[in-house]
Amino acid sequence: MSRLFPHPGLSALLIAMWVVMVNDVSFGTLFLALVFGIVVPIFTAPWWPGRPHVRFIPGLAYCGLVLWDIVVANFEVAAIILFKPNRKLRPAWLTIPLELDTPEAITVFAGTISLTPGTVSADVSACGKYLLVHALHATDPAAEVAKIKARYERRLKEIYA
Repeated sequence: MSRLFPHPGLSALLIAMWVVMVNDVSFGTLFLALVFGIVVPIFTAPWWPGRPHVRFIPGLAYCGLVLWDIVVANFEVAAIILFKPNRKLRPAWLTIPLELDTPEAITVFAGTISLTPGTVSADVSACGKYLLVHALHATDPAAEVAKIKARYERRLKEIYA
C-alpha cells in the first residue's frame, strides 16, 4: 500500500487542490484528481527519501488555530495603523531559536509567521537553528518570541513528531 501511496498527505492535498482549482465536482474532475494524487507522489518519492511523519489530526487543529490568528491579527494590525501614532510603534527584529529540525516543519513555521499580519519571517540562519522575524509592534521582544514558540512551534513539534 505504501508503494501506491508513498505520501498519503501529498496525495490528499493534490486531490483537494485539483478539485478547488477546477471548481467542479464531476466524475471527470475527480478521476483526474485521483490520477494526479496517485501518480505525482509515486514519481516524486525518489527525490524525497526522508519524508517526515505527519500527524493529520493535530495538523487540522493547527490550521484552525492559524486561521483564527490571521483573523484576529488583521484587526490588531488595523487598530495599530489607525489609532497608534507612528512614534509609539515599536518595530523589532526577533531572533527565534528553533527546536524544529526538519526543513518541512521549519518551512511551515516560517510560513505561518508570514501569513499572520504584523509579522514577517525574513531568514533562517545558515546553521538552521534560528529564524529571523520582523514584528510591526513588539513592546517586549522576549515575550513575543516566547508567545510565537508556545503558540506555533510547540504544536508543530507534535505534528511532525
